[in-house]
Amino acid sequence: MSRILVTGASGGIGAAICTALARRGITVLLHYRFNRSVAEATRQALAGAGHGLIQADLGDPNSIERLWREAAGRQSIDAVVNNAGIYSLHPPLATDYSNWTAAWQRTLATNLTAAAHLSYCAALSMAEQGHGRIVNISSRGAFRGEPDAPAYAASKAGLNALSQSLAKALAGKSVYVFVVAPGWVSTETVAPFVRDATVLADQPLGRVATPEEVAQVVTYCALDAPPSMTGAILDVNGASYLRS
Repeated sequence: MSRILVTGASGGIGAAICTALARRGITVLLHYRFNRSVAEATRQALAGAGHGLIQADLGDPNSIERLWREAAGRQSIDAVVNNAGIYSLHPPLATDYSNWTAAWQRTLATNLTAAAHLSYCAALSMAEQGHGRIVNISSRGAFRGEPDAPAYAASKAGLNALSQSLAKALAGKSVYVFVVAPGWVSTETVAPFVRDATVLADQPLGRVATPEEVAQVVTYCALDAPPSMTGAILDVNGASYLRS
């Protein structure tokens, strides 16, 4: 049975990803930072058995290495989904220097550097075992910009570049890397925003994506996408931002 590690798995998109994977018979390892009770509730609701919880502060490189050792200690990990991420407002013309620098440090550490370090740990193990997949959760903000949260947009653009670099570096070892780039997603955290008329006016579907829709694409990448798709970035934004 395949085992997949999902970061930021305690709620929202992460929980939906875990649910979708478990329905496919996958044993899921759910990473959480501090909210164990929510992560445990998600784990308990998953189909199947054998799912586990792993705590780690992804802002600490040593914690990431420990996370991987704990996850891969006794059995191989077949895929990693780097879903954990943060979004904080820091508009450049309305943020003092202290808060500006703090936002950049915190956002890049969580959204980009942590994914890089965990992908590195995964890549070494997967190359040795001769197979594996890494799925990174990016954002349409990487392409269109985020004027009120530039560190978020920059971190996701960096994640895209990291993913494509790893795709090239790892393809010869049968380790494949994919990126899923959602727009607005109707999670509890962003619910107040997605009801805004301005946001909805920007959605050709008349609504934003659901966590389950994002999870469906992530599951495809983690389990079904052909090797020739490695390096691909898949948009899940309901045509609210189109690129070619």
